[in-house]
Amino acid sequence: MAEILSNTVALSRMQFALTAIFHMLWPILTTGMAIYLVMVEGMWLRTRNPDYYHHARFWSKLYVLNFGVGVASGLPMEFQFGTNWAPFSEAVGDFFGSILGFEAAMAFMLEAGFLGIMLFGWERVHPVIHYLATIMVAFGANLSTFWILVANSWLQSPTGGAMVNGKFIVSDYFQAILNPFMVKSVAHMFLATLETSLFVIGGISAWYILNQRHQVFFARSLKIVIAAAIAVAPLQIYIGHLSAEQVYHYQPTKLAAMEAKWETSPAGQPADWSVLALPDETGEKIAGN
Repeated sequence: MAEILSNTVALSRMQFALTAIFHMLWPILTTGMAIYLVMVEGMWLRTRNPDYYHHARFWSKLYVLNFGVGVASGLPMEFQFGTNWAPFSEAVGDFFGSILGFEAAMAFMLEAGFLGIMLFGWERVHPVIHYLATIMVAFGANLSTFWILVANSWLQSPTGGAMVNGKFIVSDYFQAILNPFMVKSVAHMFLATLETSLFVIGGISAWYILNQRHQVFFARSLKIVIAAAIAVAPLQIYIGHLSAEQVYHYQPTKLAAMEAKWETSPAGQPADWSVLALPDETGEKIAGN
């Protein structure tokens, strides 16, 4: 433990990991829930059923709570790129930093700009204008997902330039954005945020129903999320499989580490398959094998 506490790199990794893990919980729920709000408010405009109106107002409160915690926990993580990983930021900041800047200036500001209308514009602006604000909030939230995943996927498959004297020089900005990992990574995260939100809303609804509180209200939200989850969950499994395949093609060493595969399999022979793997780092093998 003393060795870890005296290791600056280990401490930086631990701090960033803690910040990232905590932050990740909130925007995942926010971006998916924004789509749910677009759904229920659209149903209210189409049917004028007051139940959908009350659902839009109720779940928007949970949305803004997640939004606030996500912003508060995300800002320290942005600073940590410069404080914990200053050499990294200096080397690739011309591209990586600009992409994160796009996320803040383009996506976050769009979401934040319309958030006030979505929350406080009920019965103050025309319903169509309010619905447009809700759509813009959802679009901004998911645009944030796009830019962040562009930055992350570029780290997995950096393209569009080359390292020159220890600094990444961009030669083709669009090629860097449209790197090999980008499309599947963005699709995978988009479905992940939506699926997470559906299960959280469904779980809260089920809890109220089981406790016999507001059963009619929450039965409706439970039906909506179950119907949506039936469509989203299988698609997420498929996209997740494609995401794993691209790791196999572009980062075979990383995949071997994920699978605790110490020995290279002979050509044409598949790797061993395990339901539960317990890595033995000392013996460099899977425990029990």
